[in-house]
Amino acid sequence: VQLQASGGGLVQAGGSLSLSCAASGRTLSSYSMGWFRQAPGKEREFVTAISGTGNYPWYSDSVKGRFTISRNNAKNTVYLQMNSLKPEDTAVYYCAAGPNVYNNVGSYDYWGQGTQVTVSS
Repeated sequence: VQLQASGGGLVQAGGSLSLSCAASGRTLSSYSMGWFRQAPGKEREFVTAISGTGNYPWYSDSVKGRFTISRNNAKNTVYLQMNSLKPEDTAVYYCAAGPNVYNNVGSYDYWGQGTQVTVSS
């Protein structure tokens, strides 16, 4: 599976961004999908994940209520809608595919290249 993340950019605090992760090579519905992020000097951290059927979304406490993960298996694409963005959301955001909905980096087999999200105060 090849994953291509897009949609990052620069936004002011309180604003919104929508990220996309397009997959090729295999049917995305076979995989649970996750979004992770990595800020400079920090470890990559879990943001959210969703099952292959689109059920059971799981969010980290830091984004719950502000971010929404969704997927369109017909388009082989997963989305991350980010609202009420904060400066601490600034990071490179990565999408990943794996067998189950997990919140750890090691449980995902395929990774996109990352897209930069910068939130100014």
